[in-house]
Order: sequence, then C-alpha cells, then structure tokens
Amino acid sequence: MQHDQEASSGIGRFIDRLEENALALMLGIMVILTFVNVIRRYVFNASLIWSLELVLMLFAWMILLGISYGIKKNTHLGVDALTNILPTGPRKIVLIFASLICVIYAVLLMKGAYDYWAPFAGLDVTSGRWFPTGFTETRSRAFMETDQVPMPFFLNFLGDLINDGDSYSKLPDFVPYTMLPIACALILLRFVQAFIKVLRGTQHTMIVSHEAEEAIEDLAAQSKGT
Repeated sequence: MQHDQEASSGIGRFIDRLEENALALMLGIMVILTFVNVIRRYVFNASLIWSLELVLMLFAWMILLGISYGIKKNTHLGVDALTNILPTGPRKIVLIFASLICVIYAVLLMKGAYDYWAPFAGLDVTSGRWFPTGFTETRSRAFMETDQVPMPFFLNFLGDLINDGDSYSKLPDFVPYTMLPIACALILLRFVQAFIKVLRGTQHTMIVSHEAEEAIEDLAAQSKGT
C-alpha cells in the first residue's frame, strides 16, 4: 500500500513538472519571439510577420492549460464569505452541489470545444443542444489555414491525414484549435477528481482562500509536514 502511494506520488510529481514545464516553455517562447521582433523592428527595420499570430496562439494555450492546472492545485480565487459562516454539514452540502455544477459545466464546455474544433479536423460535430446524443454530418473546414504562421515540415503529413491529400502552405487552423478539446478534457478531468475528493471528504474547498494569511499558514503547515 505504501509502495503504491509512493508510486502515485512520483507519477503525480512527474505530471506536475510536465504541466509546469509546458506552461513555462510557452511563456518563454512568447517572450523570446516578442523580444526578437522588437529588436528586428526598431533596429533592423524588419519584423517576423508571423510571430504575433504565434504568440497569440501560445497565450491562448497557456491560459487554457493554466485553468486546468489551477483547478488541480486549487489555486483559483473565489468568495467564501457565505460558506464560511455555515455549519459543517450544510457547508459540505453546498460544496458537493457546487462541485457537481462545475462537473456539469465542464461537460458542456467539452462538448462546445469539440464541436468547434471538429470541422477543422475534418470530423462531424455532435448532435444534441446540451449533451452529445450522436453525430451530425458536418462540412469539413480542414482546408483553412492560419494567416501568417508557416507550415513546419514535420507536420506535412496533415495534408494527407485530414485535407484529402492537399498540402498546406501555412499552418492549418486544426493545429492551434486542437488545444481546445485537450484543455477542456483536462478541465473536466480536474473537476471530476475534485468532486470525488469532496465526496470522500479529503477536499474541503474548490477555491483558494481569499485570505492571504490562511494561504500562507497552509503553505507553512505543508512545509513542516514534508
């Protein structure tokens, strides 16, 4: 049992580092591209015309991944003035209800994200207004490209995969939009995990406390425990 917990902890730390490094890498690339473009523009009177579009993509990716990571680490801000004055029993009922609403919202978000992305991947969207009930034949938008971002050579296979063999001259919209279903799936996963923890009684809030002092005390307690 102890070995399983250690393995789980090791896997958890690896995933944490993977997510943190991905976020840091995106931020680093954004900073480098912006810096290089500023130097080229004001010193050499030239610019990377595709860098702004790529930076916008990376910024959106970073936000989407950051949302799921914030849910996982319980770092989203919120107002708990009302729940803090409730007795323990009603407070847990409110927490269960709130976490269930979050799961339902994440399901709706996942459906919307998939339906928006699917045409760019040459796939059919789901039927059903709120929850997926099947698939509806959809006109493919796999031919659509970004405005300026050049097509990387290692993604040339996408032409045969989703665009009926036609090659791309620019990066297809399929690539940046793929982050939508991925990030929303992670958000759904994090909310489901939090909901299970709430039911088990191992998690007592869906947000970080609005009081900085309490957050500092929690960090201090965690450091003493380790």
